[in-house]
Amino acid sequence: MQPNRLVHISEDPTIKVFEPKPSPSHFDSIHGDVVFAITETLLHNYLFPRDCPRVTFYSKDSTSEVDKEKFLGNTPASFVVVLENKWREKIEQAQLYCYEFRPDNFVLLDEGAGYYVSYQSETPLSMRIIKNCLEELEKRTIEVRFVETLWPLAREVAESTLQFSLIRMRNAIPES
Repeated sequence: MQPNRLVHISEDPTIKVFEPKPSPSHFDSIHGDVVFAITETLLHNYLFPRDCPRVTFYSKDSTSEVDKEKFLGNTPASFVVVLENKWREKIEQAQLYCYEFRPDNFVLLDEGAGYYVSYQSETPLSMRIIKNCLEELEKRTIEVRFVETLWPLAREVAESTLQFSLIRMRNAIPES
């Protein structure tokens, strides 16, 4: 199933054409340089400065009731993003650019994360400025949580039955 909209978030407002590049993370199914895009549904995982570490999660059909209660509790949000306190000011000051692509050349890489890749150069259909990341998340009913360090939560979420992403964890505060 091909999505209607695919987008790419950047801190660069000047991109006219996205050229395929090596993937920053290893995926067995990637064979060559790619352009990454994400579904509109999971765009909230990327509404942060690029290097900002984060733990994101949501309930899927196979998520246990215990995990729903433990991690989602009574939140009205379907998705949760957890960030480190030290990144708050950078997030508040960030201005991002949301590029939209025609989905024709993209193939699904990871459904749970909403990742798609194209092996071709991609020209965006449009670009929209996101001036306030936290406000954009609020519009999408995303619960944002701030913690001192992400590592304890990252381990717990990885062992849970939730759908999750651990993004840019190499930049997270190291455990002591």
